[in-house]
Amino acid sequence: MYTLQNHKLKIAVKKTGAELCEISSTKNNTAFMWDADPEVWGSYAPNLFPVIGALKDDSFIYEGKTYAHPKHGFLRRNKDVELFEQTENSLTFRLTSNDELLKTYPFQFEFYITYTLKDNCIDILHTVKNRDSKPMYFSVGGHPAFKCPVFDNESYEDYYLEFEHNENSKRHLINMANGLISNKSEAVFNNSNTIALTHELFEADALVFKDLKSRNVRLKSKHHGTILTVDYPDFSYLGIWAKPSGNYVCIEPWLGIADSEQTNQNLKEKEGIMELQAGKTFKATYRIEIDNAHLV
Repeated sequence: MYTLQNHKLKIAVKKTGAELCEISSTKNNTAFMWDADPEVWGSYAPNLFPVIGALKDDSFIYEGKTYAHPKHGFLRRNKDVELFEQTENSLTFRLTSNDELLKTYPFQFEFYITYTLKDNCIDILHTVKNRDSKPMYFSVGGHPAFKCPVFDNESYEDYYLEFEHNENSKRHLINMANGLISNKSEAVFNNSNTIALTHELFEADALVFKDLKSRNVRLKSKHHGTILTVDYPDFSYLGIWAKPSGNYVCIEPWLGIADSEQTNQNLKEKEGIMELQAGKTFKATYRIEIDNAHLV
């Protein structure tokens, strides 16, 4: 495990999957991340690459060949991730394609994720380098789980999400039998910008949004105000999720989405897939900002 600390925050990152596993106050030790209780959901903040969500039949088709591939990609549990660089305020991890990964993902690549600690913020930079002689196709995203409630004498229902803009976006419903995006949707907003958190909210799986105007969302407490803000200017999709029994909420910036039930499984035609030309580099960042009021 690797750590960074400044006068406001301390963070920790696991080597496996380069997974952020702690955000806490340096001064008062208040913890802001879920504790990954294995009886509920044993992860903290998986990194999603090179696919997001479930694939139909757990596979995709590229150039006429079918490749078996796990949900959310192979990065999140990968033990071959290595620490590439460490500075006073940053940690950079790398995963490089190898013979084993080529069996499930036929592209030569380098993937980097950099955590930079700045005052009361953590910037999470994703860098993808295409080392192949052909275009590569990928998705990338985050899955951080934030503690909810944060403070004693609060309940889950004391928390809500506040979006940057008033929204009319609908959630795209997931078929819980196969994890795929169905052709059904459900109203969430009515020219409003808040979602009240309840455990029942996630009984039909994640809230998946494709067309939000907002590019930041705040986790707020009725008693303690803004807890934290997630800014995701580089990401076009957003997932909101928790296990119905979990005292946390995941705010998930995505560049990509699970397969639809109508998919032809062709990777090049997958909704939300990114195309990166040979020799080129792609970057995308999101930020977690902890409100200063909780760091004193």
